[in-house]
Amino acid sequence: MTIVARRKPVLEAGSAWPGSVRLGWSPGSATARREAALPAGAGGHRGELLDVVPLARALLLTADQHRHLRELAGLPPPEPLPPEGDLLPRLQLLVDSAAPSPASVYDSHFDYLVWNEPYVRVRHDPGSLPAGRRNMLWMMFTDPGNRARMVRWESAARAVLSQFRAVVGRRPDDPRLAELVAALAEASPQFRAWWDEYPVRYFRPATIGIRHPRAGLITLQMFQLRLVDQPDLVAVIQVPASQASLARVNSLLVAAER
Repeated sequence: MTIVARRKPVLEAGSAWPGSVRLGWSPGSATARREAALPAGAGGHRGELLDVVPLARALLLTADQHRHLRELAGLPPPEPLPPEGDLLPRLQLLVDSAAPSPASVYDSHFDYLVWNEPYVRVRHDPGSLPAGRRNMLWMMFTDPGNRARMVRWESAARAVLSQFRAVVGRRPDDPRLAELVAALAEASPQFRAWWDEYPVRYFRPATIGIRHPRAGLITLQMFQLRLVDQPDLVAVIQVPASQASLARVNSLLVAAER
């Protein structure tokens, strides 16, 4: 997609053309090559040369075309579109299809959206948490049962906290995140002490152990997936790491059906 290619049909439709836009920019064009040769910090970044928001409006771009234009300009993608009405049923279908692996989806605040039956039987039932506290950080730091079941609770809790810290750093004015940090700091001395260390770490593959009171030791490999259409949402699939762990998960599911 080039700006020139879009200019003619837009003008024929009677739309205004922003006079400050520099025509002729496209990947591989002479303009793009000159801009790519600029040293870092010298100004002239493609995203600075093209004011992409009014440009996208002037070109009557679709949401996908706007996203593509930002990619060409080296800019982060636009804010995702609001979730459609059927989002939660779709997400529930996704986590249910992951069974017998425990699976859940949470949002940018680490608030649970959906989870499957294996998650309830092996890890925790988010539905049992108080209103406003159906949150992975809240479960990790305030639920003594979860802490007792985890073989290496501290390393897992530190990893989740570090991921949460990175999110808060990117969104310092988010009121929900600020409220969660304050509530967790009050409820958990461990959270408060580690938070002051300013830990930041992004997700890394890991294997966790759960000492289940009825099934015994269950080891789970952690996978984190992001939805392309809703990149703020994270799906976490916890796959049994051995045949023995898989059999123990299945035994819990069978017992729950009786």
